[in-house]
Parts: sequence; C-alpha cells; structure tokens
Amino acid sequence: MKIAVIGTGYVGLVSGTCFAELGHHVTCIDTDKNKIEALKKGRIPIYEPDLEALVIQHAKNKRLSFTTQLKEGLQGAEIVFIAVGTPTNPKDGSADLSWIFQAARDIAPLIQKGAVVVTKSTVPVGTASRIRAVIYKTRKKKDVYVASNPEFLREGCAVLDFLQPDRVIIGVSSAKAEQKLRQLYLPITGRGIPLICTNTQTSELTKYAANGFLATKIAFINEMADICEKAKADVEVLAQGMGLDPRIGRTYLKPGPGFGGSCFPKDTRALQYIAENYGAKNHLIPAVIESNEERKFTMAKKIIAALGGNIKGKTIGILGLTFKANTDDMRESASLVIVPYLLKAGAVLKLFDPEGMDQAKSILKTGKDAQWCEDMDEALQKVDAAVILTEWQMFSTIDWRKMKKKMKQPIVVDMRNLFDRAMMAKQGITYHSVGREVATALLAPSK
Repeated sequence: MKIAVIGTGYVGLVSGTCFAELGHHVTCIDTDKNKIEALKKGRIPIYEPDLEALVIQHAKNKRLSFTTQLKEGLQGAEIVFIAVGTPTNPKDGSADLSWIFQAARDIAPLIQKGAVVVTKSTVPVGTASRIRAVIYKTRKKKDVYVASNPEFLREGCAVLDFLQPDRVIIGVSSAKAEQKLRQLYLPITGRGIPLICTNTQTSELTKYAANGFLATKIAFINEMADICEKAKADVEVLAQGMGLDPRIGRTYLKPGPGFGGSCFPKDTRALQYIAENYGAKNHLIPAVIESNEERKFTMAKKIIAALGGNIKGKTIGILGLTFKANTDDMRESASLVIVPYLLKAGAVLKLFDPEGMDQAKSILKTGKDAQWCEDMDEALQKVDAAVILTEWQMFSTIDWRKMKKKMKQPIVVDMRNLFDRAMMAKQGITYHSVGREVATALLAPSK
C-alpha cells in the first residue's frame, strides 16, 4: 500500500519506517527542511535502537522517502497518518490539538478520494469526529474516511514494539476504512497478533487508559518502596511477590525516581482533563500525577540524606540524565528536578549520560557548579558520592572495587536498584538503593 505520514517526530518516524519494513511504500512529510535533509542522508534526529539502520535500508530500496512538499507526499496515498505533536496545554492540562487540526486543514484539498486519514498521535476522545468536520468543510464532499490507530511504543524499544506488538487497535466509522486498515496491518496480524476494531471514541480513550494504568503501577510501587525503607522490608522481593499474581503482572513494578518521557506525564494530565470535561469523577489519576511530581523531590532529598544532610561544597557524580535508558529523550526526566535541586543546595555536580548529553545541555541551565563529563570515569573522579539516575546497561557493569579508588568517598545512591546490596557492601561501598535497607561498606580487617 502507499502511505503518507505527516510529521517525522518520534511516532511519525518510527511508524513510517516500520510500515516500510512491512513492505509498504511510505512518504514521511515534515515542514522542517533541515530535518528532512538530514533524514534523506540517513541521519535521524533521535536515538532509538535499530531505527537508523532501517531508515537507511528502506530509503535505499525506495520504500521510504522524505519530503517537505505536501502535494508530492500525498500523491496516490491510500492512507494518511497524522503523527504530529499533541503537547500539554499549560493552562488546563489538556492536549493541545492545534497541530492536528492544522494538518487536517492542509491535507484536506490534496488527499485522493477514498483515502483514510488516521490519527497516530495520542488524541482525546472525539478528535476523529472533529478532524472529519475540518476535512469535510474544505472538501465539501464526504468522500474520505477518518479513523483512529493509537501507538503503543516504548522509547528504547519502539521498533520491536511496532513490529511485534501485543495488539493493534483501530477505531473506525465505516467498513471501507476498516478494510483498508486490516489490509495495512496484515503482515502483523497474519502472524496471530490480535486486531481490535472499535469505534473511534473507544480507540482514542484506550491509549490514555493504558498509559494511565501503567503510570498508576509505577506510582504505587514507588510509594510501596517508601514504606519498605521505613519498615526494613525489601521492595524488590515485594514486587516479585505481587507480580507473580497474574491479576497484577510483573511489568512496571520497578521502583525509581518517578516516570517521565513524552507519554505518561502528558497523557495522565490529558486523561484528568478528559474526565473533568465529561463530568466523570476522577480521583485516582490526579493522585498519581501528584505522587509522581513529589517523587522527584523525595529522591533529591534522599541523595542529600545519604551525604549526611548537607551537600554544600560536596561533589556528586550523576550517571544518567534521560528519563530512561536507550533514548536521548529528556522530556519530564527526573534529572530536570533533581539536578537543579542539588545545585541549589550547594553541591558541585559532574554530569554524564551515554546518549542524552546534547539534549540535556540544551535544557539544563547548570551554571559554573556543574561539569559536563566525557565519560563515566571522569564523572566519578574525586566525587563524594555517585548517583545513578538512569538504568543504562553500562552502569550495571561498573566495577565498584576499582571505581571507588577514584572517589573521595565510596558512597553510591542507586535510583534504579541495579546492584545486589551484599555484593556492594563486600566491595567496600556504602550503598543506598530504593525501597531497601542501606548496605554499609564492610570495614577492612585490622592487621
């Protein structure tokens, strides 16, 4: 099939590239000339495992192309995906749909008769109907279809999530739109992956509901971690005991510094707004949002407590700045709260992230009391404590017996519970993790 994708951000680029991998012919369209020129040369604007290789491969075999010209990109397209941003409206927490409707107005006179316009962006209930009204107002004839097809991509493994999804959800209001979308996803559903077909309202709300529930699991296990620390219990064992119950499941029961990224914070706020807009009682999601925001400050205070309650003049090495591993995304990262908090408290920081340094430098205004480090060794040189904020694989293989020789004090605050407490103690590290007792460095035996 011939497909057009409006927007080459995270969702648009991953979706367009993966549709090409499935055998379709895809044109990705964006108004950013510099981004399009870079994509034509095989340079992608985000870090996402496996994506760059697929972009280069399918651009070479002519199944994937990039353009700034809307008319050119839409020519012959049977399905047009709208994958532009829907950022949070700072006034009320709702999703800002201005780019969505602008895209609908722009494509309306250019799309071919019988085409299906599909929202891939995360949008509130009723957006498909509003897009339909925008398009029909311009075209006059009701000769195109509008559908919903939410994405369920996790940053860091988005390509795998797209090509091997748990499910495909489509929301339609016509049999013809359903037929085309079923045909589009046949390379996936033909392998036994379930496709759920429903109306557009249910499809739109399902994405918010899924993210709201996962965010709730994260907030819940973080609060359990706080109880575990005070009660001298182990949150890792607690999470295992919970997760083995099939009604609960193991995923998203990993304590940490709070959820971030482009989805959970934005979507929980939007879900709260949707509930209020429809007059539906909504107690749980607002509590999750509040809990998550408070969590970041709690973790900053945890670092200060690990250093005796006063960090003025002390040097701290920060390992990881992105909101999670395997992405360069800094949006809503815990580091955006924790780093300024520590600096304000008087600390000197040494910052390092394997992929997110450029993004972090553009967002974090650190001043003279922060040093951007080239590698992990530099970040831990002569520090009073090391703090692991992001669960990058390279951090989980640190040889602390050797690394502590570079540090002023052998103190590690691990926000991701990457290490065994007893092992860290044996290596002479005072180890603070999340939801577990502090492991005190073993004293060397006297001679």
